[in-house]
Amino acid sequence: MTYERLTSDNAAVLFVDHQSGLCNGVRDQSMLEFLNGVTALAKLAKSFGLQAILTSSAADGPNGPLLPALTALLPDAQQVARPGEINAWDNAEFVEAVKQTGRRKLIVAGVSTEVCLAFVTLAAAAAGYEVYAVIDASGTWNKLVQEVAVARMVQAGVRPITWVAVGAELMGDWRSPHAKSHGEMMSQHLPFHGNLVASFDAARREQR
Repeated sequence: MTYERLTSDNAAVLFVDHQSGLCNGVRDQSMLEFLNGVTALAKLAKSFGLQAILTSSAADGPNGPLLPALTALLPDAQQVARPGEINAWDNAEFVEAVKQTGRRKLIVAGVSTEVCLAFVTLAAAAAGYEVYAVIDASGTWNKLVQEVAVARMVQAGVRPITWVAVGAELMGDWRSPHAKSHGEMMSQHLPFHGNLVASFDAARREQR
């Protein structure tokens, strides 16, 4: 095993099929938890200047358009509208967009976990990329399906991860220039962190 950390210089983020219709079926976590993970990952991509690609499949049908919150957070991200390919890696424009990032580490989230996320991560890993599947920014119909999908990806060498771990690895040090903005974002999306900071600040004020 080798371990090379995620950085702003070696990683790109792929959001696969976070479409309004598909997202209605997410049940392996609450809708609030799911949307929290998706928006947090998008904010990390923006904060750390990661190249991001958004893709959708058959968006003019029941799958629906990309989530407005996602496109609003990443207005400059490249969007690839696939006419119908289920596996985004079967779409030449999407694969070319990934190649153009020049990154060999791919941070990927998708809906659904066992199809849109798994198919892309398996194909990208087979193509030689180092792939990280962000499970809490992805979603599917139930917990069993999620677990089976994660097991399949892990067997292929894909690395499961969470948005908190992505952010911590990208920042690397609380003395980083990103520390203040990252801490504020963490407080917004991870309630216990907000409570931790608030209690620390209150104790510090009392000591003055």
